[in-house]
Amino acid sequence: MRTSHDTKKSGLNIIIVGCGKVGTTLIDQLSKEGHDITIIDKSADNIQNITNLYDIMGIIGNGASYSVQIEAGIHNADLIIAVTESDELNLLCCTVARRVGNCAAIARVRTPDYSEEVSYLQEKLGLAMIINPELEAAKEISRILYLPTALEVNTFAHGQAELIKVKIPEKNMLDGCAISEISKDFSFSFLICAIERNGEVFIPSGSFILRSGDVISFVASRNNAREFLKNIGFKTNQAKDTMIIGGGKVAYYLAKQLLSIGMGVKIIEQSKERCEELSILLPKAIIINGDGTDEELLKEEGITYAESFVPLTGIDEENIMLTLYARQISNAKAITKLNRISFREVINTLDLGSVVYPRFITSEAIIAYVRAKKNSMNSNIETLYHMFDSRVEAIEFKVTEKSAVTDIPLAELSLKNNLLVSFINRNGKIFIPSGQDCILTGDTVMIVTSHTGFDKIQDILK
Repeated sequence: MRTSHDTKKSGLNIIIVGCGKVGTTLIDQLSKEGHDITIIDKSADNIQNITNLYDIMGIIGNGASYSVQIEAGIHNADLIIAVTESDELNLLCCTVARRVGNCAAIARVRTPDYSEEVSYLQEKLGLAMIINPELEAAKEISRILYLPTALEVNTFAHGQAELIKVKIPEKNMLDGCAISEISKDFSFSFLICAIERNGEVFIPSGSFILRSGDVISFVASRNNAREFLKNIGFKTNQAKDTMIIGGGKVAYYLAKQLLSIGMGVKIIEQSKERCEELSILLPKAIIINGDGTDEELLKEEGITYAESFVPLTGIDEENIMLTLYARQISNAKAITKLNRISFREVINTLDLGSVVYPRFITSEAIIAYVRAKKNSMNSNIETLYHMFDSRVEAIEFKVTEKSAVTDIPLAELSLKNNLLVSFINRNGKIFIPSGQDCILTGDTVMIVTSHTGFDKIQDILK
């Protein structure tokens, strides 16, 4: 019996196979957005726990089984998302679903062997998306190491625009400035689009006065973003080297990316066998066999003068302790990867600097796809990021046809409160719009808002 979604007929029928960390995050977010969800998992306990929490249907069984998919309603499904621990099972679930039903399919595939072949697999198996949380986490970490003074760096417009989060230090020139005053001081354009102060988040107007300690997110084209940071007193040079603790999949993907941009990489890994594998896979990296949580070893390997430090053990508590230790004894830029999402308020008080949650990176990419699929009429969602613990969303829409928001100056549109049109990408050129600019067909437009659940560009209107 499902009741709570009956009023929301616009939702999709979604089958999720696997209720691990990513599966649970997807269930949580997609059920809030009014979709009909059926989950499949081999564990009766997992099914019991999840169906007690959410108004969804649960089926115990193998998600790749034809009869189990029939029971889950594959013929009426709009989308199947396979996020079990096994890449092969995920690909098989999607292949069966594509043969049996008429639904779109998304598979999580994490093994480096397959990651080279993603576009081939996606095309041949007819999948809407193949997502690799470890690879995406590594990309996010490398973006931050490229600009170490930032807390977060998210990209839009295929890398041409960046949304950057920084904390305003004591005695910084921005302290005490109104936002409208700051823009007058610079010849290039940027937009401060969200601010967190004492746990509260604001979508600011021009009269908002900044204070030291504020965490601000601003958007600009890639070159202008660095220029802005440089002008307000932040260093913009990338870290020269990094020390990584743990040699799992994220470490491998991250090291590969950092070596390709000329950074020195040292990995400390406990398993001798894994060290041998990594030294073959990453001949330019320094691989140390040892316990990365051993203080003496860390000092011996140069933690005190490392420029950046990334603990990637499989244990959140270890990653947090290592980051706190690194911040105490060195000036290294530390980035902490966390798998669990409980105790986030406590974690926010620990001053860990940059924190990366692979499960959110995965769920955001999938939710962006789901929202675009739900409304494929006038606009498609290109990119979606949740900011400040999901209290703010940054969404990039592709405007494919005329609508109530096109060809009218922004100043004349009746826009919702707590919303900023942050940039327009027109023919590959990024600009921050004024009230006189219009959204045109063919543009991609980025919105930052504290409203959630936008799935089309017209949602910006009151």
